[in-house]
Amino acid sequence: MKACFVSLGCDKNFVDTEHMMAMLVDAGYTIVSEPEDADVIVVNSCCFIQDALEESINTIIELGALKESGHLKALLLAGCLGQRFTDEVLKDLPEVDGIVGTNSYDELLFVLKKALAGDKEVVKKDFSSLPSNEKGRFVTGIIPSTYLKIAEGCNKHCTYCIIPSIRGEYRSIPMEELLEEAKNLADQGMKEINLVAQEVTLYGIDLYGKKSLPLLLEKLSQIEGIQWIRLLYCYPEEIDEELIDMMASNPKICHYIDMPIQHCSDDILKRMGRRTSKEDIVEKIALLKKRIPDICLRTTLICGFPGETQSHHEELMSFVEEIKFDRLGCFSYSREEGTPAAEFEDQVADEQKDQWRDEVMELQQKIVFERNNALIGQKISCFIEGRIEDDVYVARTYGDAPDVDGNIFIETTHELMSGDILDVLVIGFKEYDLIGEIAE
Repeated sequence: MKACFVSLGCDKNFVDTEHMMAMLVDAGYTIVSEPEDADVIVVNSCCFIQDALEESINTIIELGALKESGHLKALLLAGCLGQRFTDEVLKDLPEVDGIVGTNSYDELLFVLKKALAGDKEVVKKDFSSLPSNEKGRFVTGIIPSTYLKIAEGCNKHCTYCIIPSIRGEYRSIPMEELLEEAKNLADQGMKEINLVAQEVTLYGIDLYGKKSLPLLLEKLSQIEGIQWIRLLYCYPEEIDEELIDMMASNPKICHYIDMPIQHCSDDILKRMGRRTSKEDIVEKIALLKKRIPDICLRTTLICGFPGETQSHHEELMSFVEEIKFDRLGCFSYSREEGTPAAEFEDQVADEQKDQWRDEVMELQQKIVFERNNALIGQKISCFIEGRIEDDVYVARTYGDAPDVDGNIFIETTHELMSGDILDVLVIGFKEYDLIGEIAE
């Protein structure tokens, strides 16, 4: 039997998908990349915002057609869509032959066997524990860089976010399990490990009674083969001196931090249910830059949150201009059913949300282009991803996370290998991407 996986949404879903792949490989299935070749397809879905929901639904409908045109025997749904909208999926998407919830993907084989026997099974465990990952991970990437999910769920309960309802409260994965998984990834050639969770900065608070990310980082850095460790999704109020010390002193930890702030206005932050203020954010950024002068800061913003006014937007624009984030993503507010913010008055018109988003991104583009120009003539540490044509390689600087940030293109006659880490001299740029040559 041949199985194909389609992983939608975030990198945390991607990790879950590789765990599910390992379960089916252990059961004798062959993993294929093309849905047309598959007897079984598993869609690991996302419905965090409306666009992601529509993508998941359209993917299911498209793949379901293979039951008529191909030899597809079962289409299973994993992840957030089935967890959140179980009844609607069963009613409106007959293509789906079985569902495993976000905390139940270790029951995939059971649900699949039921589906192949003609029974439509739904398994949605409560959020009191974590799925078993005893079968390991089936590593799919050809680039020696991957993600390590260190926790599940979230306790923050921001008013715009549905995650606690579909992923549960914050649950750290035991450190010994993470270290074993990381060692196995290193044994399979992975050189860059990107730590992910809904919030990585709270790691260990539930298991060990205190934030234990610095200790985890220290132990991960001792694993032979791992060269770069990157932190994604660090809430500003949880970034403390101990974590900054570890980042500043440990050479394997990239001087890069993804710190989603969502807005800067105290009015909007309060309505969002965020646990920080503009002053707190400014102070934390100043501390990071003081302690780690070459730190690369990425953030995420939401435009058009209920109650946001032109004055709030202008405050955000001034803030972005002042701080000059190295990397920034901006999204129009998505009104999600079941969240407190969906019931707020003063909802902002879609056209206004999109206009504000575009204005922020135009400003950020100007900031990035100025930064890229200032990098010309500097040496910077880079991770080689691969060759794209004769004598031209694509790479990422330490300040570029995979899939979301830019690249640096290097022309050289040197023979480079994917996963090589070396100093590159920046000689130019084209929009968000840099151009470089091997530093002498």
